[in-house]
Amino acid sequence: MGAVSPRRPAAPTIVIVAFDQVQLLDVTGPTEVFTTATATTGGAAYDVRIVSPDGADVRTSSGVRIGVDIGPDALPRRIDTVLVPGRSDWRAAVHDTELVAFTAQLARRARRVASVCAGAFLLAEAGLLDGRRAATHWRLAADLATAYPAVTVAHDPIYVRDGPVVTSAGVSAGIDLALALVEEDHGADTARDVARELVVFMARPGGQSQFSARLTPATGQHPAVRAAMDAAGADPRVASDLTVLAEVAGVSPRHLTRLFRADTGMTPGQYIESVRLEAARALLEGGGDPVEHIAQAAGFGSSESMRRAFQQTLGVAPTEYRARFRTTHTTNPTVTPA
Repeated sequence: MGAVSPRRPAAPTIVIVAFDQVQLLDVTGPTEVFTTATATTGGAAYDVRIVSPDGADVRTSSGVRIGVDIGPDALPRRIDTVLVPGRSDWRAAVHDTELVAFTAQLARRARRVASVCAGAFLLAEAGLLDGRRAATHWRLAADLATAYPAVTVAHDPIYVRDGPVVTSAGVSAGIDLALALVEEDHGADTARDVARELVVFMARPGGQSQFSARLTPATGQHPAVRAAMDAAGADPRVASDLTVLAEVAGVSPRHLTRLFRADTGMTPGQYIESVRLEAARALLEGGGDPVEHIAQAAGFGSSESMRRAFQQTLGVAPTEYRARFRTTHTTNPTVTPA
């Protein structure tokens, strides 16, 4: 009688929560990572289940209908990972008490919990982010911090891990998050194989600040602060000397610094650098001037000063930023335009 082959352990169950008006890529991006890991690598195996609170199919925000595998009652008792996507109207999501309760119930059965984009709001509403650091889409970070003060919101990272909870930035960042989970489970080589198969970054360079539409704060309330902000915005080069801004504002440099801190939480120098960064980003995106010329026009004085500011704030060099955001055309196209 032949030897009995040892039973292979069951593949860990990845439960992806689906609900009406969910963002399609929040669901399909991570799903593709986990299923690709299972299909194309030797050691990885995942049992991916897409589940809705009532077991019914859902219609995404883009109008595409997603078929749901099973209802919640058919899930195994223990779940490896629960992944919660988001919808653009996060308030509607957190007001869905059935969805919030479903999220919390699944989380109690899981080894780890993750969210993509506005899915962080569902985790926060379920109390799963209290006392933890978390990420979400850059446009929603302030909303998350205001609505859930027990959560420490990280504005720049593509994803944040705090204990068994992992949260990611907007939409496509769910792919980055899923690759990080695959690496955690099976090592960097496996995650790299998946990234290559999907033709995505293994680790995306820079944080999500580089995608933000605007870095500068809202206009200050104090007339002197507003006058200084207007002067800096009109020509970032004139703000190289705090004395110049103070003269425009009609106060002393020391008093202007105090007013800035009280009104904006920033020093004049920090505000000026944010204005210069915004000006440089617009020039890099919209024209072909040399980097040195752009640095001068944006008030940095030198390309090296601008490079340091970009690296410190955005995590990329000015030339990299221009390459990513100026055009979608490649430098080596495979198709010649007619």
